[in-house]
Amino acid sequence: MKVSNVLKTACMAILLCIALAGCSGKKEPSKAELTVDTAKLAEQLNKETVTSDTLAEASSSIIPTIYMIDAADIANASAYTSSGATACEVAVIELADASKAEDVRKLFESRVKNQSELYASYNAGEVDKLDKAVIDTEGKYAVLVVCDDAAKAQEILKEYGF
Repeated sequence: MKVSNVLKTACMAILLCIALAGCSGKKEPSKAELTVDTAKLAEQLNKETVTSDTLAEASSSIIPTIYMIDAADIANASAYTSSGATACEVAVIELADASKAEDVRKLFESRVKNQSELYASYNAGEVDKLDKAVIDTEGKYAVLVVCDDAAKAQEILKEYGF
């Protein structure tokens, strides 16, 4: 075998190894495969992103009323709300059908707008938190976070696959 053939074979082997190594990376879950423990995520977002208030866990029976979501559309949900002293809140909703996620996103956006108008009239300092509200959807999940550390909230959501 000639040196050039050995060199070509070695290069091909190296390229093949690189290509195979690139394919063996961790597969990201698809939207349909994403599974989130709503209570765990909501608790983590509350503990790690809200520093200016102590939020109370909302009863699952009132979550549809707070966020104006049809209770039949909710498979599972967890939320933490403020007493009104701050605009902070956390909601993690698992929907019965992923096709409803965009509707819930719009409901969250509407809530943030309404809260912003309300807080502007008596506690304008909270409007900044509302302006930075994190609203995200992924598969059958919708999340709303109004907090002191929006960047941390986004980091946590990324870890969960959002």
